[in-house]
Amino acid sequence: MDNLTPALIVVLLLVLAAEFVNGLTDAPNAIATVVSTRVLSPFKAVIMAAGLNILGALITGTAVASTIGKGIVKPEAIDLSVVAAAMITIVLWSAIAWRYGIPTSESHELVAGLAGAGLAAAGPSVLLGGGWQKVLIGLGFSTFLGFILSFGLMTGLYWLLRRASTSSVRNIFGRLQIVSAGFMAFSHGSNDGQKFMGAFALALVLGGAMSEFTIPVWVMLLLGAVMGLGTAFGGWRIIRTMGFKITKLEPVHGFAAESSGALAILLASRFGIPLSTTHTIGTSIMGVGATRRFSAVRWGMAREIITTWIITFPACALLGYVFTLLLRFVF
Repeated sequence: MDNLTPALIVVLLLVLAAEFVNGLTDAPNAIATVVSTRVLSPFKAVIMAAGLNILGALITGTAVASTIGKGIVKPEAIDLSVVAAAMITIVLWSAIAWRYGIPTSESHELVAGLAGAGLAAAGPSVLLGGGWQKVLIGLGFSTFLGFILSFGLMTGLYWLLRRASTSSVRNIFGRLQIVSAGFMAFSHGSNDGQKFMGAFALALVLGGAMSEFTIPVWVMLLLGAVMGLGTAFGGWRIIRTMGFKITKLEPVHGFAAESSGALAILLASRFGIPLSTTHTIGTSIMGVGATRRFSAVRWGMAREIITTWIITFPACALLGYVFTLLLRFVF
């Protein structure tokens, strides 16, 4: 790989920094329920999540990475300053949210930051309709599909297990939840794990280090390792919010939420649809909580999380726009 200029190195480091905070604030969602139900210790859960995230990114194709790298803004109309501005936006927004233990969507930060930065660099024509259509579909998937699937699955499990003892249900699903948590971590890698790989590859193309957009295996391994490091370093804040503060979870609830969320994510990955894993597992947890009774969900905490999701798009688009102008003014 040639043409590793100082500017390109700085931008690549910014992508790695964004992937690190993704590990802080987004990747922990994949293991929040298995930790909160005490089926796995945080250490074992992080190790499992890191490995299966990388595996999910390696063997499920690169459709989502391509959507991020080539489908949100026109690569030929932007330069490295656009990628840099988007990554600075993600690091800033995610770090603030992590400080208060609020789970954020790096997916929406990434596409909004790229869009805002691209608009500052090249105007409205830089946006690509096909990629944005997938983003909107992903928004629907993550907002509604996770809730509906988990509510339906949990309702079915209640009926099937209506005569089983509480201890036997806990023992059975304590084992099954390890499988569902692994499934969730794998699906997270298939979608969320690919997004910053796409940004990294886009930077390599814009910087002249690669002639065409591809996702080399070393990029997958590097980004996956950095994300796992972020989760190990500080993912507990988000695990505590998602696993303990939305609703009380037993292993059977964790199994239903993880299985439903993972299924929705894998379906989106199959069609190259970038969606928010935070939204998906969050609404899945709300869905299983609502099957007990509506008041079983702590809607005050849920409202705080959802409010953050809503303001992420406009705030990160604005930050991306401003940071691009600043970078171009300074350099």
